[in-house]
Amino acid sequence: MATSDAMHQQTRSLSSPRSIPAHAPRARAEFAAVPTNFYRDMVRGMRNGTVAITREGRVAVFNEEAYRILGLSPQPDDIGRHFGEVLGPRSEIVRLFANAFDVAHLPSRAEMRLKDSGRVIGYTLSIVRGERGSANGAALFFKDLTRVEQLEERERLRDRLAALGEMAAAIAHEVKNPLAGIEVMAGLLKRRVPDDPDTQSLLHDIIQEAKMANAIVIEVLEFVRPIRLQVDHVSLAEVIDDSIRMAESLVPRGTVRVDRLLPTDLPRLEADGHQLRQLFTNLATNAFEALNGYGRLSIRAWESADEDRPGDSPSIVVELKDDGPGIPEEVRDRVFSPFFTTKPRGSGLGLAIVRKIVDAHEGRIDLSVEPTGGTTFRLVLPTRPTDHEEATGA
Repeated sequence: MATSDAMHQQTRSLSSPRSIPAHAPRARAEFAAVPTNFYRDMVRGMRNGTVAITREGRVAVFNEEAYRILGLSPQPDDIGRHFGEVLGPRSEIVRLFANAFDVAHLPSRAEMRLKDSGRVIGYTLSIVRGERGSANGAALFFKDLTRVEQLEERERLRDRLAALGEMAAAIAHEVKNPLAGIEVMAGLLKRRVPDDPDTQSLLHDIIQEAKMANAIVIEVLEFVRPIRLQVDHVSLAEVIDDSIRMAESLVPRGTVRVDRLLPTDLPRLEADGHQLRQLFTNLATNAFEALNGYGRLSIRAWESADEDRPGDSPSIVVELKDDGPGIPEEVRDRVFSPFFTTKPRGSGLGLAIVRKIVDAHEGRIDLSVEPTGGTTFRLVLPTRPTDHEEATGA
């Protein structure tokens, strides 16, 4: 993924006054006659983040979009300060500027992930040169590609699920029928030896294992099946209440305390209520299993404008936070992957299905773990997805 051609052209035009030919005195005169505030207003209104520094390392330009993308708060004295002071929390950008005047080829249409925020930016770094070619400074133009990357990841997931769906459909008939046969024959044999406790116990285990294997096959088929949203006006509070009850029927809740912090004025979602119930049931079930009968699960929600979807309908943010043992750092990047599980008898599809449902609703889900333990899932669900008929999967 690369930054746009328009951004590249902006970079060349802003970084090189020589774009106005020396043999065009009239053009030079008109260029000089443009008020200074025109360029300031132009940079301020750019849809790309723009940061420029002087040769001495002082910040000369820092527009509002740059502050937003980098997650920094503007300060009155930022212009004129050293870029290392202004960009301190964004060490990746600091390194770019620190090396700008020492490398022969500057990055153009490159990408970078900001560690603290997880945002992905596409950027071009160029030297600002004077009329005689001397390096007077450096300019960085960048754009937030996080949403684009998420859409690309969804496409890659669809491709993987399509291949998996073909394989699952092929093996379903081959696996399900033998499993059913094993279960039936074990049941018949069990009735023939009613007086042999050891054999009865063994046959009971065989039947249970066959049922579990059959359930896994069914779950795989459900996972690779496309999601076609049946959109309706859904109350988030009702969905969460139903999901908690469903989770309690699957996993013993024990003395776990569930705190619901859901404002009564939350807008209804245009969503598939059945799919959302499955989503929150899976998350609540995981929390109850992690808490093992003790602790607290907090569920809160609020309305928020989605900065990655400017001009679109607002979103609802939902956080599910437990105070359990948390998730080990070495496996956090894999928890949403199909068939990955840390449970002895898990299928590894619970959180993968959650991710699939969130993607189908054009939302986002993030995972965070506190240093002292506890897991937080944060979902962002648009109140009105742009494409209700979109299918996710094979």
